[in-house]
Amino acid sequence: MLNIVLLVLGFVLLIYGANWLVDGATSLAKMYNIPNIVIGLTIVAFGTSSPELVVNVLASVNGQSDIVLGNILGSNIFNVMGILGLSAIIYPLTVKTNTTWIEIPLALLSALVMLTMANDMFLDGAESSMIGRVEGLGLLFFFIIFMVYNLGLMKKNPEQSDVSITYLSRPKSLLYILGGMVGLVVGGNLIVESASELARGFGISERIIALTIVSIGTSAPELATSITAVRKKNVDIAIGNVVGSNIFNTFLVLGIAAIVNPVQVNVNSNFDLLTNVLASFLLFLFLFTGRKRQLERWEGLLLLLLYLLYLLALIFWQTG
Repeated sequence: MLNIVLLVLGFVLLIYGANWLVDGATSLAKMYNIPNIVIGLTIVAFGTSSPELVVNVLASVNGQSDIVLGNILGSNIFNVMGILGLSAIIYPLTVKTNTTWIEIPLALLSALVMLTMANDMFLDGAESSMIGRVEGLGLLFFFIIFMVYNLGLMKKNPEQSDVSITYLSRPKSLLYILGGMVGLVVGGNLIVESASELARGFGISERIIALTIVSIGTSAPELATSITAVRKKNVDIAIGNVVGSNIFNTFLVLGIAAIVNPVQVNVNSNFDLLTNVLASFLLFLFLFTGRKRQLERWEGLLLLLLYLLYLLALIFWQTG
């Protein structure tokens, strides 16, 4: 019971910490006349991915590879099948041309790259599979390309550079940044430690805990953002938030985690890796069924049902 309480407390600190860090940093950046485009591409973008990043770096330092890979795969699968599925049920999602032909295919590419990197046993006949430091650097290279693409996109569409800024005094901004960093580190530690204890206590693998509880918890900001956006019919934000998060998770978060400590791949993770590829492929495919470039309600329902089936398969796998 104590570990469940600590896990929930960890998620609260993690989410609030990310918000405080973004609010304080954006306010401070604006004081020094840093352009919105730079703030959006750096502080806001990195801040929204900070929960996954902090949890994974801490898990990587501890050598808990199942939590590292499980959190990324679980978050990506939940983002597409869970968040976008639920969002499309609330209101059909019309997707912009550049998102259809560049960002979603890039998310699919990131899933395929991760599948390839994590299969040394099958591709090279190695005794085990591992995502090493060199591969981590390769993932960061992909991330830089994605950031350059975003920079070009924002220059062409300046209105997309607008960011929500909470104006604070300089001391308060610094206090928010410090509080945010403390919240992220303490919350991340609580999540990693309590998730490991829960896994041991219930006889559940760290992989399953990371794929479900940890990944859904760290994806809470994306869930809240997308649902709020779709209720206001701002569908661009809803789908862009999810697709961008998946690309960040794979190229940035996994890249940094692999550089900190090579990620050992559980052979059972192939099921999750393939599900991750399937999720991105279905998202791309659904844009050409029915109304073009739109994720309709029945497609959202199908994605959500597939996610529930995936969770049931994990439970069956664990108890079988």
